[in-house]
Amino acid sequence: MIAVVDYGMGNLRSVQKALEHVGADAQIVSSPSEITAAEKIVLPGVGAFADAIDRLQSTGLAAVIIDSIRNGRLFLGICLGYQLLFDLSYEDGQHTGLGVFPGKVVKFDLPQGVIGNKLKIPHMGWNQIDIRSDCPLFRNIKNNSYVYFVHSYHVVTLNEKIVAARTNYGYDFPSAVWSGNVFATQFHPEKSQDVGLQMLKNFVEL
Repeated sequence: MIAVVDYGMGNLRSVQKALEHVGADAQIVSSPSEITAAEKIVLPGVGAFADAIDRLQSTGLAAVIIDSIRNGRLFLGICLGYQLLFDLSYEDGQHTGLGVFPGKVVKFDLPQGVIGNKLKIPHMGWNQIDIRSDCPLFRNIKNNSYVYFVHSYHVVTLNEKIVAARTNYGYDFPSAVWSGNVFATQFHPEKSQDVGLQMLKNFVEL
């Protein structure tokens, strides 16, 4: 069973449906015991970092997620669930994350004064991924494939070795990371049509 973690933030049903579409037994769960019983964990999320980390901490979900990752459970973070893996976020103040990876979450600082620059915040819509590693999540995915983004903040990591893909939106930022049993994407695989479904299928088959 794949646990889709419900902590009150995000489009859980669309993630669950996408996983089911590629053959997974995916269940939306909200208790530490259900996460502990799962074979794999998916942490989605849309919304404010501070609210998300507060809910994860207050419900005991943060501790069990960290323990599960340390014990080698396969894990996929999506969008906010990706950002929560890092040390700090500077979204509306400074907030401590789960600390799985070294780095911080910062707002896009788009270049100004460029003639014809039409980039806006949030970064919303289709953009390409430049695959930088042999990450199993990208098996049978062509480099520079288009995926779907919705975010105003992005990760700055202190460990370049974990960066599995980068995307350019005014400048390059890490759009996916991978280390051992932990995979995470800033983009939404569940909204990225065939490319995203292939990624989820790859995760299910690991």
